[in-house]
Amino acid sequence: MIIIGIHTFFTSLNDLERIIRCPGRFKFEEHNVAAHSWKVSQYAMFFATLEERAGSQIDWKSLYEKTINHDFAEVFIGDIKTPVKHASVELKQMLSHVEEKMMEKFILEEIPLDLQDVFFDRMKEGKDHTIEGRLLEFADKLDQFYESFSELKRGNTDKEFVHMYETALSKLLLIDLPVSVDYFRNEILSDVVTEKTVIDIALLTENILQQHTE
Repeated sequence: MIIIGIHTFFTSLNDLERIIRCPGRFKFEEHNVAAHSWKVSQYAMFFATLEERAGSQIDWKSLYEKTINHDFAEVFIGDIKTPVKHASVELKQMLSHVEEKMMEKFILEEIPLDLQDVFFDRMKEGKDHTIEGRLLEFADKLDQFYESFSELKRGNTDKEFVHMYETALSKLLLIDLPVSVDYFRNEILSDVVTEKTVIDIALLTENILQQHTE
């Protein structure tokens, strides 16, 4: 009888530190998947606090499990560029299916039998209709927003980061979290537009905001 331990799972966490986000583009600052997951959990914690103070019920255990685990499957296939991943609905579904199957295989082969049901629940797709799922989506997109903003602020003229900024900002404004979106729109963006970047960030931001108020 083969006794399965947790060792392989723990060592695989190191691999997430070596998976670079937005591969193939020049960046002043590299970001890895492990750091991304930590930042997402911090963003989610802050905005969940705002939502809770406004009267929402937050399942904090679920929120933290969703945020810290949401990109673990990238240990198998790496970080695929967003334009590629979203090139078509069919491709996105295929990639999700591959991730799901590889995650399933990993759990069955590397996680102790008595803990597999727990891991199947924790490692499933976290972005769903629940407030915790929406907070994950918001926090995930917010990190993309800040990663692109950081490059623009450092003087990176690659149009990919302008596109990333536009896309992230537009999607953030549409997520069904009125309290969080309102805070982001009125508090955070008011600071963002005062910073000096390689493009006119204030004009770009205002144009996107107007598109979402018409």
